[in-house]
Amino acid sequence: MSALEIRDIRKNYGAVETLKGIDIALESGEFLVLLGSSGCGKSTLLNIIAGLAEATSGEVLIGGRSVLGVHPKNRDIAMVFQSYALYPNLTVHRNIGFGLEMRKVPAAERDKAVHDAAKLLQIEPLLDRKPGQLSGGQRQRVAIGRALVRKPQVFLFDEPLSNLDAKLRLEMRTELKRLHQMLQTTVVYVTHDQIEAMTLATRIAVMRDGRIEQLGTPEEIYNYPATLYVAGFVGAPSMNMLQATVENGHLAIAGSDVRLTLPARFRNAAPNGAPVVVGIRPEALRLATGTSPEFSLPVEIDVVELTGPELVTTARIGNQRLTACLPPRARVAKGEPCAFTFDEDSLRLFDLATGKAFEAAR
Repeated sequence: MSALEIRDIRKNYGAVETLKGIDIALESGEFLVLLGSSGCGKSTLLNIIAGLAEATSGEVLIGGRSVLGVHPKNRDIAMVFQSYALYPNLTVHRNIGFGLEMRKVPAAERDKAVHDAAKLLQIEPLLDRKPGQLSGGQRQRVAIGRALVRKPQVFLFDEPLSNLDAKLRLEMRTELKRLHQMLQTTVVYVTHDQIEAMTLATRIAVMRDGRIEQLGTPEEIYNYPATLYVAGFVGAPSMNMLQATVENGHLAIAGSDVRLTLPARFRNAAPNGAPVVVGIRPEALRLATGTSPEFSLPVEIDVVELTGPELVTTARIGNQRLTACLPPRARVAKGEPCAFTFDEDSLRLFDLATGKAFEAAR
């Protein structure tokens, strides 16, 4: 039995179709991240799971029980919002335990649950303070603690770290990862931040225009993007996408004289003459040295940016741009010709017409 099952969920606002048939099944303990840009439908889907919005059609099951039409408080879920939504006049202790108080949970049991959650979140010294005396990161921990004491079947997080600065986001990501590893509770987490998705998720659903573009593990999403959209959305810098044409077992890079050998795994998938997109991750590229390797791209350096751990280099190949993440001590300079090389396994191939990845022979 799945901990959470979403079956053909659709949501219309008049003539506008926001969700266009979402199907997901989560086993107990999974951490699913709904990832996508603003307006893709991820928060709408989360609100339908929570009971804060009603689906036009479809089914949501939690622990095998349909919850459509069930009041949010009876769905056995707990939700953490983007805004902390704490009661400013109550102490941290009472904020964490307020939901239990409303359910008439005995004071001793309530007090134990609050202290257990505070210990887990490392905020025990803050229990007597009020929200106005806390930092943003501390307030978010209190909001998470309020959800923890419920001990629900499913936790729902709606962009909980977006109001924090970069350092606090990093710290809270680590805390959320630690909590999930300890509690092994099912989580659905909404974000537009791909780094959060990659570091937290056991599976990622990349959403676009009310549909799931790809559902898979972080490794699958990153290394084997199913579409050009996923390839461009996930990764910083994003995947290089060079337009090319399949010509007699080669890939002719548009706007240049470069011809790469078409990897054998794509020869039955990409027909001769087909316009394609060659995808290569920036970190898969390295400076070519010595004799020209089989997979080599002659370029002219355009921009060089040192980030600290790497040298992000933007170059031109014909009339197309290419980005490479090189070691910080790499010897490259603006206007300088050089060549990048890469391993055959790192090349991805997409149909230019459909935007879908070509199925590689295994």
